[in-house]
Amino acid sequence: MQPIYLDNNATTAVDSRVVAALTPYLTELYGNPSSLHALGERAATAVAQARAHVARLIGAPARRVVFTSGGSESNQTAISAAASRAGARRRILTSSVEHAAVLEPTAALAARGFEVERIAVDERGRLRLDELERALDERVALVSVMWANNETGVVQDLRSVRELSSRCGALLHVDAVQAVGKLPLDVGPSGADFLTLSGHKLHAPKGIGALYVRDDALLEPLIRGGPQEFERRGGTENVPGIVGLGEAARLARQWLEGDGPAQLGELRDSLEDELQERVEGLEFHGRGAPRVPNTSSLRLEGVSGEALTQWLSAEGVCVSTGAACSASRHRPSHVLLAMGLTPAQASGSLRISLSRLTLPQEVERAAELIERGASALRALASP
Repeated sequence: MQPIYLDNNATTAVDSRVVAALTPYLTELYGNPSSLHALGERAATAVAQARAHVARLIGAPARRVVFTSGGSESNQTAISAAASRAGARRRILTSSVEHAAVLEPTAALAARGFEVERIAVDERGRLRLDELERALDERVALVSVMWANNETGVVQDLRSVRELSSRCGALLHVDAVQAVGKLPLDVGPSGADFLTLSGHKLHAPKGIGALYVRDDALLEPLIRGGPQEFERRGGTENVPGIVGLGEAARLARQWLEGDGPAQLGELRDSLEDELQERVEGLEFHGRGAPRVPNTSSLRLEGVSGEALTQWLSAEGVCVSTGAACSASRHRPSHVLLAMGLTPAQASGSLRISLSRLTLPQEVERAAELIERGASALRALASP
């Protein structure tokens, strides 16, 4: 039986139309885009078309898009570039709920003498703008804030962040990995100097992503070695991955321009309402704050999130306890702790993330099984 897959913030299924678009570039159209012969020119044209599709998805000029291996590389490139041109500005500001792909590179900068400050969030996971304002001064080189949180789906007020950071001339990096393809985005009004996205979060293959760069003068290439990507990232381009990302971006734009986000939000809300009726001792994280339409984070009193995830897996339902990259560490979510939960509460949490491929009957079945699993685990725990 096909599993009910509700872990789309970890990764998404590759859309069949994306597979069809990229497959020729694994077979007969295998040319190197830097080659001058016909096969190379076909590949170069495909890369340019994909770049245009990605740019349209985020409201950017095509020339501003740099293809990378994924979100982590894009984040690292942006943060390293900002640090390399920091000069006397030796402070980095980020939030306490960022992904490890931002927290760890900024921690590495701290080891090199930068002062890194993590701005707190409120109980719903929204950045405390008053604390950000107090922390900003002429010594800040970079503010790095995610657009939407990978665990709770909570959306940050990027316009206010830009307004505050621009007062002191700090650069702004936005990790939009969990927002691109779920929300209509326009990078211009966001004021971002750098913006990160990842293909496998929007039905493209793993191993491909992109970085928006407002001005090439801001960018210090992380990978050198050739003229590729307009000399902004060396190495032969991953043409099949790039073509796949381009097609995924085209399909996401179509979905966003229709009723897709509203329908997905209604499906997520129906799941939450159903669970609220079925399961006692249930609380939602970030509910009431702006969220991407696919994500629900919740906790069940007296139930281990890890145990429930494993119980549901045995029943054919795929969910998670939080960020996939930290699932093997068996630690309470730093995101939920930052929102004021206790370690015990954070350990009892579950993340459910839908996609545009999720069916209503899958959501209904998942709600039934979550109720059954919570009851079974509570019965085992009772004396």
